[in-house]
Amino acid sequence: MEKITNIDILELGSPEEKSSPWSSTILILRLTSSNGNVGYGEAPTTLMTHPVLESMKEVSRIFQDKDYYNIEANNREYYKNAFYISKSIEETAALSAFEIASWDLIGKDLGTPVYKMLGGVFNDKIKAYANGWYSDCVEPEDFVSKAKKLVNKGYKAFKFDPFGNNYDKLSTEGLKHSVSIVSKMREELGDDIDLLIECHGRFSTKYAIMAGEALDPYNPLFIEEPVHPELEFGLYDFKKYVNTPVALGERLLNKEDFARFISSGMVDIIQPDITNSKGILEGKKIAAVADAFGVPVAFHNAFGPVQTAATLNVDYTIPNFLIQESFEESWPEWKKSLFTGYTIENGFFRLSGKPGLGIEVNEKILNESRTEAMEPLNPNEPPWVVSGTFKQ
Repeated sequence: MEKITNIDILELGSPEEKSSPWSSTILILRLTSSNGNVGYGEAPTTLMTHPVLESMKEVSRIFQDKDYYNIEANNREYYKNAFYISKSIEETAALSAFEIASWDLIGKDLGTPVYKMLGGVFNDKIKAYANGWYSDCVEPEDFVSKAKKLVNKGYKAFKFDPFGNNYDKLSTEGLKHSVSIVSKMREELGDDIDLLIECHGRFSTKYAIMAGEALDPYNPLFIEEPVHPELEFGLYDFKKYVNTPVALGERLLNKEDFARFISSGMVDIIQPDITNSKGILEGKKIAAVADAFGVPVAFHNAFGPVQTAATLNVDYTIPNFLIQESFEESWPEWKKSLFTGYTIENGFFRLSGKPGLGIEVNEKILNESRTEAMEPLNPNEPPWVVSGTFKQ
């Protein structure tokens, strides 16, 4: 029996992170097995780095000395002990990191990529959409100028939040300004570029509908989290008036959550996050639930390179894959160089095909990036927005 013999929980970060304050720190898990192989996982951090880190310590008490091939049994053992896990993103995030690292170990033991253990390649081209690219963009011309630079690199899809500092409500001026940004993007980039509208769950239902109706004419691929997450029943009203597909899922924590949203018709495109919804196998199950209802999948992916690699391994295998989020163009250099093993070429992701997640760590950068800091807290804008955009 191969087992987990050593567990290292590493917080990394740097003040170089300018675009995405929510991921200025990342949590990397390193599992060492009894045969000497090393597997990596990752947990999300959005203003919860230290709580998630502490939860990872709790999960380690369950996983220490366990046979890491027993993915289902180990997850269920933690589930049995973690009384609040169905509602605690700190716990599901911590558990996800261990699940991902277990798959990395198994793949390295067997000499095969994780995606080959999940059904093999179904999608040989993984279309990326750029996010995080629009830091300090306020006026329509700002957005267009930065987007065109990425079009020149081959990107054909862009997600962005055009709503400035409007929160809960959307002012008349705020609505006009948002429309001016989206209309200018469509006019300048053309109809062959996908526009994805990010709301960050910031609106009450009435104002979400106002925004959705106003942006419908510009044919977005989807509008993400249009209403506050606790107002999910407002999505029924939203969908009565707005034609743009609704996407959500980064705040849902398991396949049961997704089954409820999908079966009740509240969502058109799901966005699970591999690093907070119990990992790779649960992600595959969530995609299967969605496929049964004809719902496409666009995994949320806003943190670090281990998350990206884990997500791509699932993307390769699912028939209902739609598009994949990418922040790579806005990452600071240390994060870009922390792991190697996947590439983005002409707007498409490709994995290396190496065993496990397919990635290799740069030990020097890993050691130099260690920190114990909390994420920055800017009194002028919340940490979930792209930097410099929470203004009108």
